[in-house]
Amino acid sequence: MSTTDTTDVEAYDALPTEPDQTGGYHPTEVLYVKIAIILALITAAEISTYLVDWGPAHLPALMVMMVVKFALVIGFFMHLRFDNRIFTWVFIAGLALAVAVYIVMITTFRYWQNL
Repeated sequence: MSTTDTTDVEAYDALPTEPDQTGGYHPTEVLYVKIAIILALITAAEISTYLVDWGPAHLPALMVMMVVKFALVIGFFMHLRFDNRIFTWVFIAGLALAVAVYIVMITTFRYWQNL
């Protein structure tokens, strides 16, 4: 067993997991329900940004909620939390690129349009 295998097993100890047929560990249904409830609450908060005036915190709040939901979905529902770390970095790079492009587009329409 290599050091990465030991570290991975230690990281899973905090999660409610159960062994599968291959000897690995898989999250229980209870964990999936908890993640789904958290995602529903974050979605409700996102919807509230359209109903309640958040002022200048509107866009940053939406961006933070988007990143948290992205991390939860790819981490648990796409099982990225239990895969090799290189896949995590690929998704993080894609997310960083998407956020950067979005910020450039927003600033283009908000600040550079009247020049």
